[in-house]
Amino acid sequence: MTRYRDLGLTVGQLPPGPLNAITDVGGVQVGMTTLIEGEGSLVVGRGPIRTGVTIVVPHEGIAHHPLFAGCHTLNGNGEMTGLEWVRESGQLTTPIAITNTHSVGVVRDALVGYDVARRDARSSFWSLPVSAETYDGALNDINGMHVRPEHVHAALEAATSGPVPEGNVGGGTGMICHEFKGGTGTASRVVGAGYTVGTLVQANHGDRERLTIDGVPVGAEIQRSVVPSPWDEEEALARRGAGSIIVILATDAPLLPHQLTRLAQRAGLGIARAGGAGAHSSGDIFLAFSTATGSRLASYKMEDAPLPIEVTMLPDGAITDLFWGAIEATEEAILNALVAAETLTGRDGITAHALPHDLLVESMTRYGRGPAA
Repeated sequence: MTRYRDLGLTVGQLPPGPLNAITDVGGVQVGMTTLIEGEGSLVVGRGPIRTGVTIVVPHEGIAHHPLFAGCHTLNGNGEMTGLEWVRESGQLTTPIAITNTHSVGVVRDALVGYDVARRDARSSFWSLPVSAETYDGALNDINGMHVRPEHVHAALEAATSGPVPEGNVGGGTGMICHEFKGGTGTASRVVGAGYTVGTLVQANHGDRERLTIDGVPVGAEIQRSVVPSPWDEEEALARRGAGSIIVILATDAPLLPHQLTRLAQRAGLGIARAGGAGAHSSGDIFLAFSTATGSRLASYKMEDAPLPIEVTMLPDGAITDLFWGAIEATEEAILNALVAAETLTGRDGITAHALPHDLLVESMTRYGRGPAA
């Protein structure tokens, strides 16, 4: 797997964490199930299949110890379940799943089942998990709804705190970004106080001519006459679908829910730096959480005594560095998704071409942003 920095390119001013991934935030784990099967013409219910599911586990104790969280919607033509409770309570109470548009329900239900299986069957509780989506119908038999509960369980069991696969993996398997092959990407930043901000994106948005990397108009440089657009291929067969981006942000900084909402908002600026704009047909939804409380918060699903809980809070005057971390990490996560993704042919022979690494480096060099000598 090749990442953006592997090409000798950089972006932003803040340093990345050791893995340059959301898992640089202690306790965060990521797992995936990737489904690639079949070739040729679309047969609904049979394939071709180009999809999957990505799981972010905020910390191992999330079932009993929620974390403070906040969310933001840049454009709402999409879905992320469970956000009403996040807004109301200021807490994240389950793992986070990301999949395709027509599988968001079964994935959400599988998370409920996973929660149920870990509790007393006679106890009374409810689960409002977070399940998000973007559209992969240009490449995938999306109406076949091939993601099943066992795929969610497999991703949960595979979750690890190590390096995160990127590109054509997990929920990002069939995704398209700025009319190149897109998908899953991640990055992180370490800010001056020593706190880390990590992001994970499912990038399925953007127009070719708008793609901008470190200020360079890469999309205008690599035109459709050089690298064809999969959206054009889909539109030749039927009305083209729509794109979106999901951004999950994690930090170890001690932030309260209203501060995490502000942090989530900054993901939109990272998207904009790469040429995204929250188009009418796009579902651009962001969720941020902090691991700082650890096991101090007790879940509403438990019957603990309602005693006061002491928490710490970073002063608002110290939060701007974290904002920049969120912006830069979101931007680079998109770039990692683009660079790691490989050319993929899906249903009806529609092909999403990878962003050519050589043409990317040539474009960056032409504008003085190439690899350091």
